[in-house]
Amino acid sequence: MSIPAMKKIKPIKKLKLYGFNNLTKSLSFNMYDICYAKLPQHRKEYIDYIDEEYNAERLTAILSEVANIIGANILNIAQQDYEPQGASVTMLISEEKVECGQVPEGSDLCSGETPGPLPESVVAHLDKSHITVHTYPESHPDQGISTFRADIDVSTCGKISPLKALNFLLHSFNPDIAVLDYRVRGFTRDINGEKFFIDHKINSIQNFIADDMRERYQMIDVNVYQENLFMTKMILKEFDLDNYLFGTGKKSLLPGEKKRIKQELKREMAEIFSGRNIPKV
Repeated sequence: MSIPAMKKIKPIKKLKLYGFNNLTKSLSFNMYDICYAKLPQHRKEYIDYIDEEYNAERLTAILSEVANIIGANILNIAQQDYEPQGASVTMLISEEKVECGQVPEGSDLCSGETPGPLPESVVAHLDKSHITVHTYPESHPDQGISTFRADIDVSTCGKISPLKALNFLLHSFNPDIAVLDYRVRGFTRDINGEKFFIDHKINSIQNFIADDMRERYQMIDVNVYQENLFMTKMILKEFDLDNYLFGTGKKSLLPGEKKRIKQELKREMAEIFSGRNIPKV
């Protein structure tokens, strides 16, 4: 059952800070794509497809769009494809000062919890920050279940939360399952020297996800508010077997095969979503 996000809260009144905002805001998440590949050849083709679709060059393009969304300057890019599969990209980004009045109209940067934009608009600048992605395609040698996992980390230091890039990233990968973690670390001071351990209101990561995306997923929150720790887990609500078959059409399967494959896929997804193994019935 999906746990709805709490009512949105008005943002804290703009603070006058002493020096630079030293808070570190980190968004980390795993995104999963699941499929069934019947034959060894199909499993190899799936891994090859994922490896090509999300190679280091493509991942660099995605992270560059993230930097474009938040208006960051890219300082350095390190990218690597791996053998037999997988890729990594690390991007260092920096900030140029921006005031709320300079933000494009409608971006809602300086207000409360709202979904971030898609690549059309630039909303903020960051400093002492990085964006990384690592991919892990793999296939079960016996059951035919294949998965693709992408681990992404967006860490920023400054006024803006990396949650503004979340909406774009979810649309870029369209995952079957996603586990999102957000944490604010450190502290910054106001002009009187008082410490602030968070500079914006947040009660759910869900409030930064657009309505059309939220409607597609069952979502639950696991939050520790006093520690500024927030987690949202997402799994697609609808299941159409055709969307999970690679190299094999649903019409070519016998009724018993369809039932078995559907059960295996659903168990795989439930195990990833819950983080534990589920015994076979």
